[in-house]
This record gives sequence, C-alpha cells and structure tokens, in this order.
Amino acid sequence: MSKENKQESISTYIWQESSEEDNPFVANSCKCAGYDVYADILPNASWAEYLYLLFKLERPNQWQAILIEKISIAIANPGIRDHSVRAAMSASVGGSNSAASLMASLSVGAGKSGGARDVYEMLQCWQQCDLDLQKWTERIQAVDHLSTRQTVWQEREHFPGFDPNGTSCALPVKQVLQELVNYSQGTALEWLNQNRLRLENITDHPLSMTGVIAAAFHDLEMSADQAEMLFLLMRLPGAAAHALEQKQLGWKKYPFFADALKVIDDPREEA
Repeated sequence: MSKENKQESISTYIWQESSEEDNPFVANSCKCAGYDVYADILPNASWAEYLYLLFKLERPNQWQAILIEKISIAIANPGIRDHSVRAAMSASVGGSNSAASLMASLSVGAGKSGGARDVYEMLQCWQQCDLDLQKWTERIQAVDHLSTRQTVWQEREHFPGFDPNGTSCALPVKQVLQELVNYSQGTALEWLNQNRLRLENITDHPLSMTGVIAAAFHDLEMSADQAEMLFLLMRLPGAAAHALEQKQLGWKKYPFFADALKVIDDPREEA
C-alpha cells in the first residue's frame, strides 16, 4: 500500500514553508517575508541583507545593509578583556562542550554593564529623547533611572551606554562611532557624534561601545527587543573563536591569572 502524498504548509508573519509531498517533516519551499530563501535570497543577497529581512520583514536599502555589516564587524569580537568572551574561554578550557561555552558567553554578555541589556535600555532612551539634548539631560539626571521594576535584572548603577569605569572615551569606541556615521542616513549616530562630549559631561562617564551600537540600531529603526537580540547574536563569533583557541592552549596558557594558579599534588605529575 502506497502512502498518500500530501504537501503541508506552515506559516508565520516571518516564515512560510511547504513540506515535501512524501515527508511532512522536511520543507520543500521556504520563504522569508515572501522571498524564496534558496531560490532568491541565497544566490542574490548578502548575510547582512538577509539578517535585516528577518528582523524587519523588508529588503534593506544599500546604506542599511552596509550599516548592519559594519556593526557586525565592530562587535563580532569584543576581545578577551570582555567578560562574555572570558566566560566562553573559561567554559571551553574547563572541558565544557561548544553549546555550553556559547551559553556561558550569552549569559554573561546579557547584562547591564556593557551587555545586551545596556543596548536595550539605551534604545528606550533614544525612543523617548531622540535628538533633544534637554530631554537627555533630564533623563540622565533623573533619580529613577537607577531603579527598575522587579525583574530578573539587578538595579542599574550607572546610566546605560556609558562606561562607569572609564575617565575618557576609549579609542575603539570613537573609531566605531566615526566610521558608522559615514554609512548611516539616520540621525542618531550623527547627533551622538556631535553631542558626545556634552553627554559625557552630564553623565560624568565616557561613552561606551553599547552606546554607539544602540544609536546605530536606532538609525536602523530597530526596536529595543530587536537590538538586544542582534547584539547578543553579533558578539558570538569572537566568543566562539577564543573558546576554541583556549581549548587548544589549555588552562596553563590562560591570558589572565595563570601565574596565580598553583596545582598541588597533581596526579598527572606522579604518573
């Protein structure tokens, strides 16, 4: 007896797909916002264009695609001083599998001190203050910006988008800001570039990378939720690369604290 062939369709606002006639568990056709992923997008689009389409459900114009690409490069590897990268390195060198290493990076990089929640809250500030310096001043000086409603997040200790540990704006932050301004046709990055010193004086802290990236996402008309997700996603390549490198090097060549680690009665030395 032959099986009845039937093509099944599943769809959301983002995704539309139909199954193979003889296998309902495998897609035959996949469309993202109406574009055929394997027939149209794969041969014709870049990764940045596809990423924009997934989140915004429309094709980006040239400057939007380039800006997404430049953001991706700017934050692909936060570097080994970043806690999220170090979390992945520590997990990997300790014997954790790849998924656990990346989850460690995501968990540590999700917070309010240079993490994705910093970008989320800065996007909220952009939505409320836009290009009004007076509104930014009032927002920064407001007492209630340091507290939040009861959530999984701890209360904020500094204004989002600024570095509580710095005394001057780091060179990479200034370089990224200057570079992204060249590609954006939005208004936030240009305004931030022009008013950076004023905002730093008001907050008493230098601008951080999360502040720059939040402005870029605002120019791309991303919501706070979309910006938070993209920030988490875009920082994973560096965490993955350093985790793999550290796994090969071993804990004795860990770039931090290796000299302070002394193993007493190591059974491997007795063997």
